[in-house]
Amino acid sequence: MELVKPADLPEPILEETNVWIPMSDGVRLAARIWRPRDERPVPAVLEYIPYRKRFGTALRDEMMHPYMAAHGYACVRVDLRGSGESEGVLEDEYLQLELDDGTRILKWLAEQPWCNGDVGMMGISWGGFNALQIAALQPPELKAIVAVCATDDRYADDVHHMGGCLLGDNISWASVMFAYNTLPPDPELVGESWREQWLERLRGSGLWLEKWLRRPRRDAYWRHGSVCEDYSAIRCPVYSVSGWTDGYSNAVFRLMRNLQCPRKGLIGPWSHMYPHLGVPGPAIGFVQELLRWWDYWLKGRDTGIMDEPMLRVWMQDSVPPTTHYQQRPGRWVAEASWPGHHIGERAYRFSRYQLVDENEEPKPFHHTVQSPLTVGLFAGKWCAYGAGPDLAHDQREEDGGALVFQGEPLAEGFEIMGAPIVDLEVSTERPVAMVAVRLSDVAPDDSATRVTYGLLNLTHRYGSEEPRPLQPGKHYKVRVELNGIAHVFPRGHRLRVSISTSYWPLAWPPPEPVRLDLFTENCRLVLPERPPQDSDQALAPFDDPEASTPAQVSTRIAPENNWLVHRDLAADRSTLEVIDDRGCARFVEHGLEVRSRAEERYSSTADDFRTPRAEVVWERSLARDDWRVRTVTRTILTSSAGEFFLHATLDAYEMTFEGEKRVCSMNWDETIPRYLV
Repeated sequence: MELVKPADLPEPILEETNVWIPMSDGVRLAARIWRPRDERPVPAVLEYIPYRKRFGTALRDEMMHPYMAAHGYACVRVDLRGSGESEGVLEDEYLQLELDDGTRILKWLAEQPWCNGDVGMMGISWGGFNALQIAALQPPELKAIVAVCATDDRYADDVHHMGGCLLGDNISWASVMFAYNTLPPDPELVGESWREQWLERLRGSGLWLEKWLRRPRRDAYWRHGSVCEDYSAIRCPVYSVSGWTDGYSNAVFRLMRNLQCPRKGLIGPWSHMYPHLGVPGPAIGFVQELLRWWDYWLKGRDTGIMDEPMLRVWMQDSVPPTTHYQQRPGRWVAEASWPGHHIGERAYRFSRYQLVDENEEPKPFHHTVQSPLTVGLFAGKWCAYGAGPDLAHDQREEDGGALVFQGEPLAEGFEIMGAPIVDLEVSTERPVAMVAVRLSDVAPDDSATRVTYGLLNLTHRYGSEEPRPLQPGKHYKVRVELNGIAHVFPRGHRLRVSISTSYWPLAWPPPEPVRLDLFTENCRLVLPERPPQDSDQALAPFDDPEASTPAQVSTRIAPENNWLVHRDLAADRSTLEVIDDRGCARFVEHGLEVRSRAEERYSSTADDFRTPRAEVVWERSLARDDWRVRTVTRTILTSSAGEFFLHATLDAYEMTFEGEKRVCSMNWDETIPRYLV
């Protein structure tokens, strides 16, 4: 990436480190603003998230917003109510209060003398979510949005659930916010009130995981903020962006299919990152792409961006399996609309442990599978963050505990783009069961790379609003939609479908061991085949990544990220340990020293379904000169056949002249019904 120094940007800019934006109830939100120094009225671009502008996203912000400001925009980075230096308490994600605050910010921006009244919203993850949600409220100031790594469906396609299964990322993510919400504002910006605000946050934010676990069905709580409930409510232009190793790529397909407003979609090989920082690469000049978008919709300049195809994706070449890729080989392809006119179907039927051509009529077979709890130890994360070895490993590690159907070596290669479908006919002896379906690319050396996968809690077979228990012995025809993907299957490789009854710890296991009966007569794999198109070769390349130079940071402790699988053969206990150490860094400009470290452990013993256990511990600290605060949060989740057991602790410490003193200690012990999870 080329970093552009301030002197080399197109025009000088003015930065305001902390600006107060008043809300209707008197609470003030804190903003960091970059804008042209001559103070002429220009369009504004808002990024509105809880990750602390002072340090949490400071380096990332400084790489994007000054660059755009120097091209004639007022770029505004606001911390949500109760986060960073913003006043109040943050009690949950995407509350109506958050959206109301957002519309108030838009109005305030449009009224400033340095803004011409036109505002865009952009953001990755949380900021992409609330950009979509606020767009659906149709505030008059909002003229266009960019939603990166975001979803239109908070229940079915977010960090919480997948196919009605409870995701391990739900616990992990809840623990991230549990820790974030324990931190105070910076005294240098808010003054002596910092301590009062800190105690208010510690006592008021709550344990979000409890709220989420108590809502395992698709109800009004999850429908709120899910713009899929009414796509027509979004009328401003939308640019939806994601990556194949991100958790939110499916939303790009749905938004392109269902929105009625002007829209564009982009899916690269990246994880949960902005594409100019994208890993796996290749990264692209996404900040320049943003300028093309904003210039078109906020300045009325014909940049040509809307003359290009609606959807552009990275067609991934076949690669050997590993848990981390620095680069992912492939090429860009595009469709003028979605679903694309070039997409057809390639179908396979299930035979005796085989995939056969759709036109064949194999003899029906009855198969059974009861997977060990350890299937899933090598599955990686639901959403990869590019911070460690968090992708799926060689699927041979998992397939011994699964029912495997494999095709013959391909006489000719082919390519897919979209969501594969697997239709199954199943029965089981338990009222609650799940199925995990994986599609793999098997190379001639037998190494197996997972291409995509899908999960289904079989009690959600008719939908997630009203799950229904299974009747033992009854046959059910179910459909499992796998995550959308673009992938090249080469000649000589084989397709493999693997089916298991657990996928822990990516998803929480069923209450009891389950034996699944599979009847192949009505089982099919349907792939969205897309033949190569000559038009793909005419696509204009993206610019190389550029960004403005961020502020200087000195590293005190280097980051460490790792995934470790432990197998205690004597106790028959398996543990996945995730180390997420962000290290310790000091911001040279304002002297704040930031330290954070997390350890996650997911364990189970033998095939005892009473033993799955998730534990996440975060330690965070802030310091400057003689001021120092530290917080430690711990979250533990276990279960029985009928209940979840949630235990959490929060301890906060402040450095005084007598040494470190604990100023807050809180404990939670909750028992929560499983409700067919």
